[in-house]
Amino acid sequence: MELFPRITKGNPVLVLSRLQLCDLNLDHVGEEQKRQIQQLYLTYNSFSLFPTSICLLSNLEHLDLSNNYLTAMPEDITRLANLKTLVAKNNHFDETSFPKHFGTMHIESLNLSGNRFREIPRQFLKLSRLLSLSLGGNRLKSIPAEIENLNRLEMLYLGGNMISSIPPELANLRCLRYLVLCDNCVQSIPPQLSRLHSLLSLSLHNNLLTFLPREILSLVHLQELSLRGNPLVVRFIKDMTYDPPSLLELAGRTIKSRNLPYLPSDLPANLCHYLDMASKCPNPKCAGVYFDSCVRHIKFVDFCGKFRLPLMHYLCSPECSSPCSSNPQSDTESEEESSVPADRLQRVLLG
Repeated sequence: MELFPRITKGNPVLVLSRLQLCDLNLDHVGEEQKRQIQQLYLTYNSFSLFPTSICLLSNLEHLDLSNNYLTAMPEDITRLANLKTLVAKNNHFDETSFPKHFGTMHIESLNLSGNRFREIPRQFLKLSRLLSLSLGGNRLKSIPAEIENLNRLEMLYLGGNMISSIPPELANLRCLRYLVLCDNCVQSIPPQLSRLHSLLSLSLHNNLLTFLPREILSLVHLQELSLRGNPLVVRFIKDMTYDPPSLLELAGRTIKSRNLPYLPSDLPANLCHYLDMASKCPNPKCAGVYFDSCVRHIKFVDFCGKFRLPLMHYLCSPECSSPCSSNPQSDTESEEESSVPADRLQRVLLG
């Protein structure tokens, strides 16, 4: 029986899945046929070693090696100059499995979910054309700051790991449209993520979140926010802490709130920088600013007229926070809540 089906012009796809293959011999495949193959599927076989004969397919664009027993990628894979999609789910790869120069390839979609990665290999962070990265169901504990190097990335799937924090550098992925961080151990969301203006979907369900940063309201294109299975869904924690401002901060607040003019020639460079770091108090009825000393205040904000989400606010003083009362909308928060458009989030998945 012929193992390799005839490849006709216009259908350059070779499917060799579920054949219990442990090796791949292409000696009897003609050169013209090798050049014609653009998609190769070798899923659900018994490969424990990468079949280097694959590297003879010079025009290969899509390679799927999922559900095998592979532990390493050879250096020869870099010979596949046209490879755009590499899928190798449910194998035995880890952070030591890929060759040094893997990052020079022109891969646009990389799916290595269900492997044994404890960290994201440096080679992956050098794939300058990468649009989609899937590393779900691994053993990742962190996201490296160098993730920002993947500046074309549109989809990042890291669900089902052990990630506890999100680096602020993730916010530099300006093309990111889909971010999946569900089923991890994430306790907080960096406010910098508000810079992900292209983001359409944010999956955060089954984490340890007790609040969201108020800056999340800036994600004007967000259509789906998944939050089910987080503590914030079943309980609301109100935490108010305040450290008295220093004399430096009091002076800086006076200068900024009264709009006192100053020039770089008037002050040392470090003080000019300090003044430039002032944050405006989010209370719409307060014109104050703050630097290092602020009140951390968690409050509900209404989304879509149905869900009230706990968002973190940083206020300039305790006088700006609402007193504890049975009134769900105090003077300091009613104006902001009513200003949230009802269609800001089309889907908020809480259950």
